[in-house]
Amino acid sequence: MHPLVNNLSALKTADIEAKINDLTKKYFMTSNFEVQCQISSILDSYKEEVGRRQAEEWNKVMESRNKGLDKLINVS
Repeated sequence: MHPLVNNLSALKTADIEAKINDLTKKYFMTSNFEVQCQISSILDSYKEEVGRRQAEEWNKVMESRNKGLDKLINVS
């Protein structure tokens, strides 16, 4: 995680996605390589958090799905 990024769990997913969009625009606006590296590092932190949240949501959906349908198809 980038040192300038604090507690992403306190932000809403929509806010993180808005920051990703904003930083992506700023990344392409600058030609300074060092600034691009810092922005890229921050973007990675935000994207990791969004990916973690999506994986967590997917796991919740998979755990709560109707497992009765699994027994309808017997592949053997």
